[in-house]
Amino acid sequence: MKKYFLPFMMLAVFETIAVTLWLTKDNVFYLFNFSYIGISISFGIFLYIKKYKYARRAAQLLVGLYMLVYLGFICGENMQIEGFWYYLFTGVFEAATIHYAVAKIFGPLLFGRGWCGYACWTAMVLDFLPYRVPVAPRKQIGWIRYITFAGSLIFVSALFFAHAGSIEKIMFWAFIIGNVIYYAVGIILALAFQDNRAFCKYICPITVFLKPVSYFSLLRIQCDKSKCVSCGKCKKVCPMDVDVTDNSRKRKNGTECILCFECVKNCPKGAL
Repeated sequence: MKKYFLPFMMLAVFETIAVTLWLTKDNVFYLFNFSYIGISISFGIFLYIKKYKYARRAAQLLVGLYMLVYLGFICGENMQIEGFWYYLFTGVFEAATIHYAVAKIFGPLLFGRGWCGYACWTAMVLDFLPYRVPVAPRKQIGWIRYITFAGSLIFVSALFFAHAGSIEKIMFWAFIIGNVIYYAVGIILALAFQDNRAFCKYICPITVFLKPVSYFSLLRIQCDKSKCVSCGKCKKVCPMDVDVTDNSRKRKNGTECILCFECVKNCPKGAL
């Protein structure tokens, strides 16, 4: 049963969050919401342990489509970063603020960039493209993410300072238009750089939250140096250019790991 510790642990974490929010917010929706997400992610990890080829993709689709279609389009909640700023400015701990607190601000202390690998609805689509492994060295343009981060903050701030009417409706349309832009830019970058994760590396504003917190993540890929033969296969298959043979927290692109386990699956000596 030791090999099933990780999916059970993830399920326990999300169930704890689900029950806590259900009782403190007196809203059964949170019980359903976080239970569903926890079950979906745990199921994906379970499938990986069972060596199912599309285990992570299954979790991506289960969580990503739920958040995009149900929470976004049907419930009208903006779960993008603009929605986070909106609820933050109104002083309400609901929807996007809770989502960001769990998945992108405090959660990464436990599971790092796991959100990017198992739940992001943008990456869910981009990972269908053919460039799963980058063919060229990483470009030094990661500073663009800070521009998109600041742009989202300025956009929502301007709405509040201008006392814009029907801000909730604006947020809904911002969610739709924002997703269209994200997908378009993500696909263009993937084709241009031959890298499915180019958007994640250079443009995504969420990484401004994720990267510094992920540095302290408890769940990390570790390398058994006694087994490693320095074949380099793990570095070749990593979609985020992480040097997983270095166990230090300062390893190359260490805060980029999305826990996809491609390095683990491709290590010929089982060193990871």
